[in-house]
Amino acid sequence: MTNQILIKEVAPRDGLQAQPQQLTLEQRQRLIESLAVTGVPELEIGSFVSPKAVPQMAGTDVLAAQLPTADLAYSVLVPNMKGYELALAAGMRTYAIAISATEQMNQNNIKKSLEETFLMAEDILQRAQSDGVDIHVYLAVSFVCPYEGPVAQKTVLAQVDRLMRGNPARLMIADTIGAANPKEVHDLMSTLVSRYGHQDLGCHFHDTRALAIANVYAAIEAGVRQFDSSAGGLGGCPFAPGAKGNVATEDVVLLCESMGYKTGIQMPKLLESVALLSELFGAPQGGRSHYWLSRQSA
Repeated sequence: MTNQILIKEVAPRDGLQAQPQQLTLEQRQRLIESLAVTGVPELEIGSFVSPKAVPQMAGTDVLAAQLPTADLAYSVLVPNMKGYELALAAGMRTYAIAISATEQMNQNNIKKSLEETFLMAEDILQRAQSDGVDIHVYLAVSFVCPYEGPVAQKTVLAQVDRLMRGNPARLMIADTIGAANPKEVHDLMSTLVSRYGHQDLGCHFHDTRALAIANVYAAIEAGVRQFDSSAGGLGGCPFAPGAKGNVATEDVVLLCESMGYKTGIQMPKLLESVALLSELFGAPQGGRSHYWLSRQSA
């Protein structure tokens, strides 16, 4: 098992998409440029969704055309085949697609049934193989759904089995509303790692109930080595009531590196990005360790 932890920084997409304040393209570009020099190996820059549904993500094609040169992988979220084709035309090579584990979350998120959503994902995965691009599949509300309540582990396991047949580059188990606990996380991820290995699995946690960093630890103990996080803990899902911020990147880096794992992320640069977010939103941003980290680097 490797001691390297891969962190995908999602502040420019998942961090911004549910914010009431809409940043300009110039401000989003500044954020991307700031995060690109932190040492993060992956950076999600936005999504190719309808600007009517998520106006905060309008103009992602413009950002994709002017990405700073850096030693990292850029990615975008695509909601369907149309979004996939727009991202492909924009030259992106890594895409995230989100599928919910429950009927009602799919209906409220993308107005499709559970089966229709899985069929769409399977079409995109098949298309991606011929186009030579990577798909990161997110299984949203893998623990608790805001509409249907707790999700049975056997349901998630069956859905992961189905999705893995499409050979995604990565499959992300997402606690979309921050309702999971460390025991549930460890149990589920241990089972998945034993079935598929750790190379193609990852986790995406929200901090609604202040358990996100504990859930990251539980997933690491289960063998997971790939995580999403958002600088400053910024984030939320516009279609998931109760979904607060993502687990903060600075908290994940501190946890991992204090335990002897390597992330490659430069904390001073990351804290500069959090300071930029505070400037852009006109309010302090930061994870649970931000105050302490800021004092250490002062």
